[in-house]
Amino acid sequence: MIPKELLKALRKIEITTNRLATEQLAGSYTSVFKGQGLAFREVREYQPGDDIRTIDWNVSARMDSTHVKVFVEEREMTMMLVVDLSASQRFGTSTSSKARLAAEVAALCAFSAIKHNDRVGLILSTDQIEKLVPAKKGQKHVMRVVREILGRSPERTGTDLRVALETLVSLARRRSVAFLLSDFFTSGYDRALSLAAARHDVIPVMLVDPRDEELPNVGLSSFEDFETGESVIVDTSSAAVRAHYAKQMRALRADQVRLFTKLGLDYCLVRTDQPYIKPLRDLFARRARRARR
Repeated sequence: MIPKELLKALRKIEITTNRLATEQLAGSYTSVFKGQGLAFREVREYQPGDDIRTIDWNVSARMDSTHVKVFVEEREMTMMLVVDLSASQRFGTSTSSKARLAAEVAALCAFSAIKHNDRVGLILSTDQIEKLVPAKKGQKHVMRVVREILGRSPERTGTDLRVALETLVSLARRRSVAFLLSDFFTSGYDRALSLAAARHDVIPVMLVDPRDEELPNVGLSSFEDFETGESVIVDTSSAAVRAHYAKQMRALRADQVRLFTKLGLDYCLVRTDQPYIKPLRDLFARRARRARR
């Protein structure tokens, strides 16, 4: 039995993201995410201008005239959603938690995929694999994927993106589009990301809350690390403390972006305090412009 609150949240996400996928992203999806290559369709007679490399010599000999093979793009594609469910994803000081934001972004991507008859699969991870959902088609399947992201209670609290990325490489044999949704508050995943990016079209989606970037001035406060359980007392009234924290977080973000850029990955940043459609639309637009060059 699905709890009523979860059912209500799922219904709201379904209505919102399905509409956004239709109205905002439908036109650009096929232009920025390509299929698996070319599939043979038929053989026809040679026409002036045809590439001589497509000539089918066996058929030409039998028909006593030159024939060429005709290929079409194999449109069907697999989208993998790789979602970080570590305890830091429960954090959120604005309109939603990062976990809720991940569910909505994943739903939007998934609805865009199924509208073009593509498959959608899911990898949920903490510092271990929490759940695998094989890639399938259909709206009912997409809602199962969103339900797993939003409703699953992870067994562990830590983060290890290396495990998730290695699972992606071993699980998805064919080249796929893989959205990697995380706040990336971890390390040691560089090599795994490089290997995954060599096989798949990996798109990091950085989940950010305003308090990830700066501390509020609320005096002496206790802060707890959701993943380790450790707590620390911080004097947030100190301008120097707040400035040091903001500087450290900017440096961490810059390191993440530097890695993505080095690997040639498209990435986008979505925030709990802002609409997520614009960063995704901008991502699609960048890819579309590059594809036209």
